[in-house]
Amino acid sequence: MGALFDDELKKLKGHFMEMGFDSSEQIYQATKSFIDHDKDLARKIVAEDPKINNEEMDLEKQSLQLIALQQPVASDFRQIISILKASTDIERIGDHANTIARETINAKGHERIPAVEKVISEMTEQVRTMLEQVLEAFFEGNAAEAKKIADQDESIDKYYHSTRKLVTESLKKNSQTAQAALSYLMVIRLLERIGDHVVNLAEWLVYNQTGKMVELSHSTNHEEEYFENGQ
Repeated sequence: MGALFDDELKKLKGHFMEMGFDSSEQIYQATKSFIDHDKDLARKIVAEDPKINNEEMDLEKQSLQLIALQQPVASDFRQIISILKASTDIERIGDHANTIARETINAKGHERIPAVEKVISEMTEQVRTMLEQVLEAFFEGNAAEAKKIADQDESIDKYYHSTRKLVTESLKKNSQTAQAALSYLMVIRLLERIGDHVVNLAEWLVYNQTGKMVELSHSTNHEEEYFENGQ
């Protein structure tokens, strides 16, 4: 394809990166608001949630225009489609962050479990690192990094399972932590799901570069939680 197409594709990748980094920041702010019980910050996050949705719609429009006007060859068409598909996972990541913020707003005063909040901070850092790594790999077209990034999801799964046990043990010792337990279980489940979406992004990265759909997830099936359906 010509220089014009290359320039427009670079812009598309840039917008995709921007959307991804906005989602990463949203994760950080949402979990911070939850741990700090900062309802004002949580309300700000909820109010700004349409930004990610609008970015996805803009990216979709840009992708379709690029396809219609430039009529790319198969390999270039694949790059556009992979970015378009991957943007859906990023939008869902933003949705999960928004749900964490809403839980902060809705939560009433309850007993804290510091050990669990420490793990939530660690999980947040890990999923954000994974997300930002896969975004950089997408921009650079580095499919070799995909499996390395996806493999990190195993540590997120371990965090999830060990923290569930920790919450359950705390609840057995002190029934006053019941309300906190429900909130904590919701948040760690959402962070675990964010990790799964990052794995999806890594799979789209492989497709972007090779045209092959691969299964990079090694996670065991998780039981369904009452607070989430279908994502």
